Amino acid sequence: MSAAADPPPTPAIVPGRVRHLRRTPLRHGFDHRVYQWLVDLDDPPRLPKMLRPFARLYAEDHLGDPGPTSEMTDPRAQLLRIKSNVENFLAVRDVDFGTERRVLMLANARVLGYVFDPLTVFWCYSGETLRAVVAEVHNTYGERTAYLLEPESRAATLRTQVPKHFYVSPFNDVSGDYDITVRLDSERVGVSISLLRAGTAVFTASFDGRPVAYTPRRLTRTLITNPFMPQRVSVLIALHGVWLWLRRLPVRARPAHTPPEGV
Repeated sequence: MSAAADPPPTPAIVPGRVRHLRRTPLRHGFDHRVYQWLVDLDDPPRLPKMLRPFARLYAEDHLGDPGPTSEMTDPRAQLLRIKSNVENFLAVRDVDFGTERRVLMLANARVLGYVFDPLTVFWCYSGETLRAVVAEVHNTYGERTAYLLEPESRAATLRTQVPKHFYVSPFNDVSGDYDITVRLDSERVGVSISLLRAGTAVFTASFDGRPVAYTPRRLTRTLITNPFMPQRVSVLIALHGVWLWLRRLPVRARPAHTPPEGV
């Protein structure tokens, strides 16, 4: 473990592109414009009342204990609950989080009460030292899991492989390994996940964006240019799934899912 590159100031809006490429047995890809939030879990965005319905972050949308419903109206309590859940996830895996704990979260926020967040990423710091990265994956069946990534250098980019253990797409079973690359610095935020089988990437999903400091004006402009973003993500996933199904890509049976401890 070592000091990491300086992360961008938070809270930040991260406009970017999400790309998928399926290489076999049917080649299919897409590239869509999206945005995400990058927040320090100790410092929620301060939103004017009229913008709050368009950017809510709730503990129940992420790993761990959602906490009492009385906390729902308190943005700071929600983020602190998420941070506590991340700390617990690391503790049960014997990860030394140290002191001066700071967690940065890259996630979709609820827009008008709705969110679908295929991937949430948590960068976990002790002081300036990056201790771990947690990649939380959601599927469209309301299930989730999380993968622990441990850094080995001071580079802004972390790359590692983990065994796949979670059913995400109806067109892929749970076999194979994920080759995961994450980047966080003042200039870029990026996540790339490739599904490897026999050492070959058969599918790759990625997000790449440039963080910009949150202001109410900037959020308003983002909501105008990218309206109803989580709703649009769900619709696009469904449309691409129908496209693959109509081309007779085999559907894989979904196994029973038991979330790992702390998820």
